Amino acid sequence: MALLAFALACADASAATIAPLPESDYGVRALCSQAGAGRAGCMSLELVPLSAAARAHTHPLAMLRSALASSPSPAAGSYGLRPSDIHTAYQLPASAPSAQTVAIVDAYNDPNAESDLAAYSQEFGLPACTTANGCFSQVNEAGATAPLPYPHSGAELESGLAGTGGERLEAEEAAGWGVEISLDMEAVHAMCESCHILLVEAASSSFEDLEAAERTADRSGATEISNSFGGPEDETTAQLELESAFNHPGAVVTASAGDAGYLAWDAESSWERGFAAFPASSPHVVAVGGTRLNVGVGGTWLGETVWNGKGAGGGGCSVVFAAPSWQQALPNWSSIGCNGRAVADISADADPYTGLAVHDTSPDCRTKYEVIHTVNWCTVGGTSLSSPLIAGAFALAGGAGSAPYPARTLYEAVQARPGSVHDVTSGSNGECGLPYNPNTGLSSCTTAAEAASCASDGICLAGPGYDGPSGLGTPDGLAAFQAVTPSAPAVESGSSNKSSTQAPPAAPAAPVAPAPAVTPAPAPSLSGLELTVAAIVALNRPRARIAAVSFAFSSNTIVSVRATLARRVRRHRRLMWATVGAATTLLALPGRDAGRFTGRHMLRRGSYRLLLTPARGAARSIEFKLG
Repeated sequence: MALLAFALACADASAATIAPLPESDYGVRALCSQAGAGRAGCMSLELVPLSAAARAHTHPLAMLRSALASSPSPAAGSYGLRPSDIHTAYQLPASAPSAQTVAIVDAYNDPNAESDLAAYSQEFGLPACTTANGCFSQVNEAGATAPLPYPHSGAELESGLAGTGGERLEAEEAAGWGVEISLDMEAVHAMCESCHILLVEAASSSFEDLEAAERTADRSGATEISNSFGGPEDETTAQLELESAFNHPGAVVTASAGDAGYLAWDAESSWERGFAAFPASSPHVVAVGGTRLNVGVGGTWLGETVWNGKGAGGGGCSVVFAAPSWQQALPNWSSIGCNGRAVADISADADPYTGLAVHDTSPDCRTKYEVIHTVNWCTVGGTSLSSPLIAGAFALAGGAGSAPYPARTLYEAVQARPGSVHDVTSGSNGECGLPYNPNTGLSSCTTAAEAASCASDGICLAGPGYDGPSGLGTPDGLAAFQAVTPSAPAVESGSSNKSSTQAPPAAPAAPVAPAPAVTPAPAPSLSGLELTVAAIVALNRPRARIAAVSFAFSSNTIVSVRATLARRVRRHRRLMWATVGAATTLLALPGRDAGRFTGRHMLRRGSYRLLLTPARGAARSIEFKLG
């Protein structure tokens, strides 16, 4: 665990000083307000000082230092991780080998985005990233530089926060997303100093607006797109249609796995619990989980555990999407305990107790953290931090390369290049019924107790190799982010303090006849979806069962297809689609195919939607009414 790692480090470095966080000095709060149905919440958590000593920030935030600071200084590490800490811990270079543009998709407008990024760059000596030098761009969800969403100025936000009713609620939501924007920009710039940053601001936190912003990010030519938001996948309005907005072959799309633990057990509302987060559950994105990163003097990597305490890294099995082939090919897949897509794919630091130092001029940072010599600095974590870090790591590796879906790159590279990630083998993001430890920010439960919520399967319990909470692990150089090709040997990128012994060159191999060319399979595509005549007749009778729903469609290739049925319902004063009965999966062959649901679930009157989702293909749907 984290404290053991600190103790061992201290024993090996007598010159180092440990200053543990005083009990009850800190709390944690979610930056974004709770999202309603059809809307997304940002995945960022702010470390809140609760005492004068904590506000002074003269002692380390769960990090090993050579000496205590006499006065608070972001550059000295008083407010959390610095760019140098990240690069040293994860053994990464500071710049990309080619031009890379990382798009950040967020909701609402941050009127101080560019100035906050400038202040961050100046504090840590990073290259300027501004509109003037072409490094920074800020656009609305349609891709235009004006008009930007609400709020249009800091004064307008302040006025809204002082208001009442709906005006104040919108302002509070926008303020939280403003800090989220600062976190995302600064995490990307900290990770990849040469990367251009494109900030795409959705008009609101609705999935429809965020979908529009996502498509704009792709049309703008971004090589990486980071999404630090999500919602429970079963409650997402028109989810499978929205999922296509995150399907951008050739671009790296990362998404936060969530901050409420395995299947969101720690979510504020009951309707959020029991589901993995979307869009992280989409097989088209790189789902990013969270760890607690323990660093020593100078940022040396001391170890990582699954993040679980005040907040916990999200994850779980999708109830909508099938597991992609690269997950099913894992040597330990049978021990994960997942029938669908497993979340996460990879992880990075997310614990707010080991969060990033963030510059933001919002009222939150200013009123809670202001001291004599330092203003507008926060410590922020959550998987909102880990998502842009991983997007930046892909950028440092040159982007997606020739891989249509970079998540596959991770799985193939880690298996081909052992040691290319830090394998996180301790901890669980499973449920804990006890209050977290306020001194350390860690869970008060044993790992075994936490893992009971997933029957101790790998979907919520860390172990060697792949597991749900940490995915394949955390960055250790760039080798895991570089595609594996038959002609390219494994290349360890970035500096490393690990010793290695190079094997002598092998004797020349005998000539081998070239393999015959293989024509790649076409991308799965479905068409002609319709109910069968038998289904139409049966559904016109009273008391129809779900087994009466049979359907036909055409496929262009052999592909696994998942069929779900949903009914239009009103929840939380919003119309949405609610899944009915159990999904069914069938193997489609080229040409005309047929399928049907099973079970004895009775269908009530109302509007229904039949959705077919081919593995790694676009969903197709039809709607019909009953009664």
